[in-house]
Amino acid sequence: MSDTTVLQQEIAVEQQHVDRVYTRLAELRKNASRAEKEGYQLAGVGTFGALVERDAMVFHAARRRHALDTEYEGLVFGRLDQLDGATHYVGRMGIRDDGSKPLVVDWRAPAAAAFYRATPAEPLGVIRRRMIQSSREKVTGIEDDLLDPEAAPEGMRVVGDGALLASLAKATGRGMRDIVSTIQREQDDAIRSPAGGVTIVTGGPGTGKTAVALHRAAYLLYSDRSRFAGGGILVIGPSGVFVEYIATVLPSLGEDTATLRSLGSMVPAWDSSRVDTGEVASIKGSLRMRRVLERASHDTVPGAPTELKLLYRGTLLRLTAQDLEQIRRRVLQRGARRNEVRGHGFDRVFDVLWAQAREAKLSGLPEKKEFESELADRNDFREFLKAWWPRFTPMRVLRWLADPRRLRAYANGVLSRDEITALQGSFDALETEGPTIADVALLDELDELMGRPRKPQKRSKNPFHVRDGVQEVSTFADRQAAARTQGLQREDDYREYAHIVVDESQDVSPMQWRMVGRRGAYASWTIVGDPAQTAWSGDPEELDRARERALGTRKRNSYALTTNYRNSSEIFEVAARVIRTIMPDLPLPSAVRSTGVAPADVVATVAGLPETVRELTEKQLAEVDGTIGVIMPVPRQAEVAGWVAGLPERVQVVTALEAKGMEYDAVVLVEPAQIATDPAGVRTLYVALSRATQRLTTVGTKPGWLPKD
Repeated sequence: MSDTTVLQQEIAVEQQHVDRVYTRLAELRKNASRAEKEGYQLAGVGTFGALVERDAMVFHAARRRHALDTEYEGLVFGRLDQLDGATHYVGRMGIRDDGSKPLVVDWRAPAAAAFYRATPAEPLGVIRRRMIQSSREKVTGIEDDLLDPEAAPEGMRVVGDGALLASLAKATGRGMRDIVSTIQREQDDAIRSPAGGVTIVTGGPGTGKTAVALHRAAYLLYSDRSRFAGGGILVIGPSGVFVEYIATVLPSLGEDTATLRSLGSMVPAWDSSRVDTGEVASIKGSLRMRRVLERASHDTVPGAPTELKLLYRGTLLRLTAQDLEQIRRRVLQRGARRNEVRGHGFDRVFDVLWAQAREAKLSGLPEKKEFESELADRNDFREFLKAWWPRFTPMRVLRWLADPRRLRAYANGVLSRDEITALQGSFDALETEGPTIADVALLDELDELMGRPRKPQKRSKNPFHVRDGVQEVSTFADRQAAARTQGLQREDDYREYAHIVVDESQDVSPMQWRMVGRRGAYASWTIVGDPAQTAWSGDPEELDRARERALGTRKRNSYALTTNYRNSSEIFEVAARVIRTIMPDLPLPSAVRSTGVAPADVVATVAGLPETVRELTEKQLAEVDGTIGVIMPVPRQAEVAGWVAGLPERVQVVTALEAKGMEYDAVVLVEPAQIATDPAGVRTLYVALSRATQRLTTVGTKPGWLPKD
């Protein structure tokens, strides 16, 4: 019998079970809808107990129907044939037949763990592991791993070359795909790490660190939903491009309650993608910037009035510049938050003016409370107070650093002269272009240093309000569901997450660790990264201290991923040669597959570079079905984007920094020599070279950038 015939027969076998699963799914949907309708009919009984029973029945039936209505691509993706004769199907959600026998086991359930953890060396009672590929309800392919050949019964068929390698050749599409059907043992260990403490996952390019982090978030939500959905899970990535790339993974796993943020969007009202040079980013990321910002937060307001003159009942009351400075310094003692002690500053002004009025022995001088009330009613006095001590926003204070004189004053004795010179000009575009990613952490620090003005409490919106005096008719279940929904609508600057995932953690600066740590005081953590890919060029000890302070004394559980599933061996060999120039003893992951296609290196003239880049991109479009990443040095993004404008949407133009964590079927890397200008640049080039799964082409005007073997 031919291999094709065996494959078709085995597909037909699995199709029978998949058909049964979807038939049962349709029944469950129908039952849930019927239960919801019947719940409303209980109101006819007329008793209070019947109404409560109706509301509970309607609520749970509606929630169940919603879960069943959610469409899952590849609902059933795995099968385990076990030593005891049992067969288990593994999928995205658990489904039982009408006799409560499992038709599909949820991938996060303990019964499904062997699908990911079994190996030929340790089969865990599994004889054959089968990956089932499908398009919606139709089975399109299968791949088998025979884990215990000696225990295989006579006639057991084994199809394909193995589930993992078969999946690696697939085109990625625009977004990141989940790895739920191909999780490997070392990845599964990290995913199912204890829920408490800090889980640290390290690994080189292509080892699946990001996928592990996201699947771990889904696993935690499944294993303890009340804790992690109630408190919330925050997933932090290095850039907006990266967050957009991973955005579909958790919903595809049936979870949509996690919050995704980039480091540039951690502070409300800002979503930054601008980047500083490596030198400036390292200075802004240093913990020494906190002292610089503290000085700024206590300084006088630019353009503020330098004296106060008031004619009160024929007598001149006056506060000199020295008086105002003394009041400001006294109120802003070390640790005082400017916005929170604003009222104390005003009280000191009243005190000094009252003392002057008493010293003048004015006739008919009222009591102090009435005196203050009279002054507060005067428009000129109110305008003075607003100008002298306004309500401060972090951005307002950060803009003061654009003034070279102020910057030198704040940084004197904290930063070196060269560092102050490097910073000058880096804040000039704050007003017109907004903050850089590094600035966002400074804004968060200023928010902490200054405190927040008191705001009037907002009234909660009634979700059933139609217009004044009119509300929608609703059941108790409707109101309970609305209350739950509003409970999950957290404030923009929510800081009580139950779990925080930090991806590409090697690039989080000390100041950014302070920003992230403020959101994780009550959280457990998953930290994912690769030290070899870091762009941080500052003090490594300072970075370690900041990270450890953010994570606290929680127990650490560490996992190392050692297999590169993304790159072909031919592509990763080029990336390895580059990183070895600065880290010769670095342990690198092993690439598990070969395509037989070596990366291409093209040299172009300066004038001919634009046309060459476009031609190479078009060539990759013809050779691969998935995404094409065009990667270039940061300053040249707009320029290169113009060269490939008008090409299909699957061509994505990103900088070498934005490429972190990304994956493309083919990569055209522009001017690699311009990226690798220093050790941090070499690490960035290493990242860019390891983004492609199938094809890699480098093109530039300077030959000889690639080290020899």
